[in-house]
Amino acid sequence: QLLEAKASLSLAQTRHALQLQQAKAQMNNMVPKKQFEQLQNSLREEQCKAQQLQENLHRQAEQTCRQLVRIQEEHEHLLQAAVEDAEGLERNLRSAEAVLAERAAQLKDTQAQLSRNKLLIKDLREEKRGFAMALQAAELKQKSTEEKNQLLEEQASALKQLIGKITPASLS
Repeated sequence: QLLEAKASLSLAQTRHALQLQQAKAQMNNMVPKKQFEQLQNSLREEQCKAQQLQENLHRQAEQTCRQLVRIQEEHEHLLQAAVEDAEGLERNLRSAEAVLAERAAQLKDTQAQLSRNKLLIKDLREEKRGFAMALQAAELKQKSTEEKNQLLEEQASALKQLIGKITPASLS
C-alpha cells in the first residue's frame, strides 16, 4: 500500500509538473484567460489531491509502522514462549533420560540376579537329583534290611519254637 501510494504521489507530481509546463508554454503562447484559469483550477485540484495522497501516505506509513511494531512484539513473545517450551522439553528429556538410565541399571541388576538365581536353581536341581538317588538307595537298603529283619525274626521265632521243644525234652 505504501509503495502504491508513493507511486500515485509520484505520478500526480509528474502530472502537475507537466501541466505547469504546459500552462507556462500556453501563457507564453498567449493562452486565453479562461483556459488559464481552468488550468490553474485544475492545478489547484491536483495539488489538493497530491496533498491528500501525501497525507494518506503518511497515515498509512504510520499505521504500517505501528502494525510492524505490534507484529514484532508478538513474534518476540512467541519466540520467548517457544524458547521456554524448548527449555522445558529439554529438562523433561534429560529427566526422562536419567530415569531410563536408572531403570536400565535396575534391569541389568535384576538380570544379573536372575542369572544367579538360575544357576542356584540348576545347582539345587542337581542336588535334588542326588538326594533323590540317595533316598532311592536308602529306600532299597531299608527294604533289604526289612526283608533281612523279617527273615531274622522268622528264624528267631523258629529257634524259639525249637528251643521251646528241646528245652522240655532235655529237662525231662
